[in-house]
Amino acid sequence: MVTPAALRIVFFGTPAFAVPTLRALLASRHPVIGVVTQPDRPRGRGQQLQPGPVKILAAGHGLPVLQPLKMRDEGFLDALRAWQPDLGVVAAYGRILTDALLAVPRLGTINVHASLLPRWRGAAPVHRAVMAGDRESGVTIMRVVRELDAGPMLDVATRPIADDETSAEVEPALASLGAARLVSVVDRLAEGPIPEQPQPAEGVTYAERVTRADSPIDWSRPAKALHDQVRGLHPWPLATTALGGQRLIVVRSAAAPEGPEAAPGTVVEAAGDRLVIAAGSGALRLLEVKPEGRRVMTAREFLAGHPIRVGARLE
Repeated sequence: MVTPAALRIVFFGTPAFAVPTLRALLASRHPVIGVVTQPDRPRGRGQQLQPGPVKILAAGHGLPVLQPLKMRDEGFLDALRAWQPDLGVVAAYGRILTDALLAVPRLGTINVHASLLPRWRGAAPVHRAVMAGDRESGVTIMRVVRELDAGPMLDVATRPIADDETSAEVEPALASLGAARLVSVVDRLAEGPIPEQPQPAEGVTYAERVTRADSPIDWSRPAKALHDQVRGLHPWPLATTALGGQRLIVVRSAAAPEGPEAAPGTVVEAAGDRLVIAAGSGALRLLEVKPEGRRVMTAREFLAGHPIRVGARLE
């Protein structure tokens, strides 16, 4: 049996989610001829320019890297054409690819997207799935088209989301799952065209980018919804409330569907390791919190240094 020719891959990616896919390609028989990643960003207290995770990995393997400020820049497009890629692979690059760019790879460009499309197209599919209380998610390998995350699907893999899992736990699991499925798809494309399934017209939702505006807790909502908010916003930007005029970050929680009759936001238990707050329905137990300017504390640690009376209100 003749082994199909390897495909020359140009990889587009930026954050940690993209790293397993790039690693999997580097370990495959298909050469990664170059990497496109976003420009270095200021990070840390000193706000020094720092490379992203994909650039660090690419540099460690001696790969050429392009970091265009604009997708339409002709110098960037000329450099990309000079690589003569057979296939483009995208994993959380973070920019919309232009028609001119999509025309460069001979076999087009495919994307590793962390949702079960057409649900959660867009920038923050994992966070939005967890915040919505979805019981499962997955990865879709799709062909990149002009419309956001709307291309036909080449492969899909599902994964359950446990009741207490956070985005910080779900995302790396999906990254690993997507990496393995992506290499399988590339192997099949090397043999010739493969079936592409159009996305269903029904069930489309959009995963807007998560910002600090998502953080404030509205205690009138059900406890389960608040628990999902806490999980979905972990590790950033985290869910927040206020106690006595001071900002309090809720790092981990647990939801009780039934709770004592009390106004939403009322402290109904505050002793030992139990800090329980009434919600619109049920109650939310705060397991780990972070007072403004302090470290993360368990409920027991927090209550030891911050006595709270039952009946106090969080806002």
